[in-house]
Amino acid sequence: MSALLHDFTTWYLGALASGGYPLIAGLMALESTLVPIPSETIIPPAAYLAASTGRFSLAGIVLAGTLGSWVGAALMYWASRLLGRPLVLRIGPYVGIGVRKIELAERWAGRVGWAGVFLSRLLPVIRHLIGIPAGILELDFRWYSLATLVGSLLWCSVLAALGASLGAHPELIQGSLRRFALLVLAVTVLLALLYYLFVERAARRNASVP
Repeated sequence: MSALLHDFTTWYLGALASGGYPLIAGLMALESTLVPIPSETIIPPAAYLAASTGRFSLAGIVLAGTLGSWVGAALMYWASRLLGRPLVLRIGPYVGIGVRKIELAERWAGRVGWAGVFLSRLLPVIRHLIGIPAGILELDFRWYSLATLVGSLLWCSVLAALGASLGAHPELIQGSLRRFALLVLAVTVLLALLYYLFVERAARRNASVP
């Protein structure tokens, strides 16, 4: 896994020179759909470059990431709303989203409501799934968009701050992309733990209640 992250980070840091903000927004849009690209591998490297080379601005990175996240989340919402629950459940396994994951997202959204859309932007797995129950339940797209934008703005800001702190103090990773990739992996593991504690366990408790 660390080798894969290292290879992606190496390609991404090189591609950012020509791709710029559109590349950041595009990857974040994919991250909010069905493509397994962790946002932890997108925003921090860009912020690292911003702090170490001045090539980008942190505000631009956060804005690009936020808008990209909204685009991907909007696509998930409208696709699910137009297809409907039966078809989504039928198609889901063919695109890497099992019925269990969809039902988990539904229980999560049903338990915490609009706050769930906001909180989902801060958690792995549920982040790209929350648009499915929101679309199926035909939640107000305006409120869904607002919660998505605010949550994504906060998340991208946290990731940008992490990357910028490393860019300002490159000795923390001693110039090694592998160390940077390992740090990203550690953050991902921590978020996965938070996901398990706050989403998986809560959903299981709700499922056990008659």
